[in-house]
Amino acid sequence: MKHPKIVVMGVSGSGKSLVGQRLGEQLGVPFFDADDYHSRANVEKMANGIPLTDADREGWLADLAELIRRQDGLVLACSALKGVYRDQLRTGDPALQFVYLKGSFDTIWSRHAQRKDHYFNGQKMLESQFQSLEEPGPEEAIIVDIAQTPEQILKECISALVGEC
Repeated sequence: MKHPKIVVMGVSGSGKSLVGQRLGEQLGVPFFDADDYHSRANVEKMANGIPLTDADREGWLADLAELIRRQDGLVLACSALKGVYRDQLRTGDPALQFVYLKGSFDTIWSRHAQRKDHYFNGQKMLESQFQSLEEPGPEEAIIVDIAQTPEQILKECISALVGEC
């Protein structure tokens, strides 16, 4: 049986890592965090409050597409802000599924303010992500409102994914 390949996407602070990790556990597939695949230069830029460019992301997205290609199944937490980024990730598997964790700037900024020891730095960085975000429609992704508990979000994700399988 083929295992699912899922990208949990959204802006920084939307809950991708938390939801992705739990989703991987529920589905019995490994969880990966795209943040772990950034180059040192990209991490330093973000830590200094400098948003990444499309050029900065090219190698990173290629590495992630290769990870998707190699894995039998996975859940990957990845911002995947633009349609072209999602297209590049799909080169790893055309059947790749996306779960978009959607939330307001205020909700997500309040979560950022509680974070400790994370390289993603500052309100301007989050604003930059919202400006870059090309929201996927329901034909491209399962859209989940993050204004609920992590348990409710996970339940909604599982329900929608099972419905698609």
